[in-house]
Amino acid sequence: MKKLLFTAVAVSLSFAAMAQKKAEMMSWEEATAKASEVLATLSLEEKIDMTHGHNKFFLPGAPAKGLPHVFMVDASAGVRINHSIPDQNEVRHPEKTTQFPANIMLASTFNTELAKAYGEAVGYETRMAGAGVLLGPGMNIYRSSQCGRNFEYLGEDPYLAATMVENYVTGMQGTGTMACLKHFLCNNTELLRKLSNSIVDERAIMEIYTPAFKAGIDAGAGSVMTSYNLVNGEWAGQSKYVITDLLRGRLGFKGLVMTDWQSVFDWKKIVLSGQNVEMPGAPNEFYHINSVRELLAKGEITEKNIDDMIRPMVATCIRYGLYDRFKNGQPNEDHLEAKFPHHEAVSYQTAAEGAVLLKNNGILPLKEGQQILLAGRWAKTAPQGGGSSKVKGFNQVTSEQALLNSLRAKVTAVEKPNYIQLQKADVVVIATGTLDSESYERPFTMQEEDEALVRMACAANKNVIVLVLSGSGIDMSAWSDKASAIIYGWYPGQSGMQAIADIIVGKVNPSGKLPMTIEKSFKDSPAYLTMPKGLKTSHTQKNLNELWIYPRHYDLEYKESVLVGYRWYETKGIEPLYPFGFGLSYTTFEIGKAKAPKSVADDKPIKVTVRVENTGKVAGAEVVQLYVSENNPTVLRPKKELKRYEKVQLAPGEKKTISFELSKRDFAFWNDKTHAWQTNKGEYTIHVGNSSANITSTCALVIE
Repeated sequence: MKKLLFTAVAVSLSFAAMAQKKAEMMSWEEATAKASEVLATLSLEEKIDMTHGHNKFFLPGAPAKGLPHVFMVDASAGVRINHSIPDQNEVRHPEKTTQFPANIMLASTFNTELAKAYGEAVGYETRMAGAGVLLGPGMNIYRSSQCGRNFEYLGEDPYLAATMVENYVTGMQGTGTMACLKHFLCNNTELLRKLSNSIVDERAIMEIYTPAFKAGIDAGAGSVMTSYNLVNGEWAGQSKYVITDLLRGRLGFKGLVMTDWQSVFDWKKIVLSGQNVEMPGAPNEFYHINSVRELLAKGEITEKNIDDMIRPMVATCIRYGLYDRFKNGQPNEDHLEAKFPHHEAVSYQTAAEGAVLLKNNGILPLKEGQQILLAGRWAKTAPQGGGSSKVKGFNQVTSEQALLNSLRAKVTAVEKPNYIQLQKADVVVIATGTLDSESYERPFTMQEEDEALVRMACAANKNVIVLVLSGSGIDMSAWSDKASAIIYGWYPGQSGMQAIADIIVGKVNPSGKLPMTIEKSFKDSPAYLTMPKGLKTSHTQKNLNELWIYPRHYDLEYKESVLVGYRWYETKGIEPLYPFGFGLSYTTFEIGKAKAPKSVADDKPIKVTVRVENTGKVAGAEVVQLYVSENNPTVLRPKKELKRYEKVQLAPGEKKTISFELSKRDFAFWNDKTHAWQTNKGEYTIHVGNSSANITSTCALVIE
């Protein structure tokens, strides 16, 4: 098997430097005091100008007073080169940036060290693009398989998302690039996203929808972007509850809060909510029902309110050194192009570890000398999600090129073959899937012609390998039992199809695990029937703008509360097609008996150990997953919840003992009466396995 390229050692020096830099950073108190001194030098008009963005993608400054505008770039698959910014003299456009696998594929690796390397690589490319802020990572929870933006996020489980975000942010901000956590809060649909009102209870907010944001905040993220949707009746970007009470209060965030683009309309609410800057700025004022100057003239807000609004933005830019970096305009950091080979290696590695082998009847790895027919929508073009995360990349490798590179056999690529062509091939590889994008809610099914091709191939040939290249789950129930092998390849970045081809021929042993559940039917989903009747699954931007001018909305009820993803399926007794955490390998593993103390009476760490052995004939990696459950809960709780995991690489016959360390907090639920975390005394069960549905060992624990 091919040895994978990434090791933790490759980035250890940069992370040591990062820790030193973080220790040297001024405190928030000092930065806030300096920001107050700066505000005292600004005129009221200069302050008003700083309440909204500059030139679409800049944090606003006051250049005459030494505060430069700070450039920001879009994210979620690398750095997007944006040629739509009006004043091209103000923006440097690098010739190229690396197209990385989508965030959901990063989550599929279950590799936190790789998340650090990914964040670091994107951080350096953000600097090379002349920007100080990356508008990412995205971390909204995968609640519904139909959400067109799932590929930008990190799956359905809050603990998995939190650990990936923590390491992504640590890696990125070690480069001097500020991360912007998005989209806060409960932006889990793209259907008329500016008009959806997420009705969600306090427990679900704290247990499911905020842990990833909390992890990013604790890792030092400097900024947060609010979401398009309403949360319990108010638009997130102008909600005092969302920004001041929840984000700043309960989560302890002290940095910069910005709106998503064109997502708010009431300036009085914006100014008083805790929001710091409205993006993209003044050119879109037709959305607003009032203005800052009008409100000041009427005495409905004061200059102090304006100071309070923009002070955190100024303090954040001071604390993170952005004003110093941009004082002479956008810095030229083309020397960072030397890092591109390493970034390509990280991109390849993410795809190699993130591709999920869902089924294999023994056809994989492919043997040499076979005649391969490659078909499907992604046979000759590189798969990629759309919207603000679309990155052009360089050295793009298509499925056809990748298979030709890897196979010593004839590969014929025909996007839409007929039955005879499918029948005659030794092996058929279908590169299919969906084209997902923000602003779009897609059906759970593939397009009819894509579905028909897979069914016809399975009918014509007994050796069919299906590569699903998509941003979230699709309906595979009609053919999953007929295909010889299924690989979930997501949107794998510029080197990703080569990584998948290397898996197909056995140069790489697959180790990816599903970061979400794939249901048999959308009727099984907790999101089913929570959308109001009569809404279509897509919309045009024109229609959206027409609706947005009038502040109407529809209610999206989170009736499932904390039962999201596998929590729902297991608690309700619904069998999915493929469970959370599932993924096959070309080798086999044995996970031994979990051992833990029988009881705990204090706040000392709870140590759980388990031995893992590679019982197969090739080297491979297994993800050992630890879940916990309360045996006699006092409130509705999931059947079990992921609390720890570790990815372990083992040679054939090699054994390793893994140690997990838990605390009482890992057994807690959010008490919405006391508004605090609560761990009940009593009996709990610790579950260990390699997916949510395959628990190989359990042990009991009593919390006294």
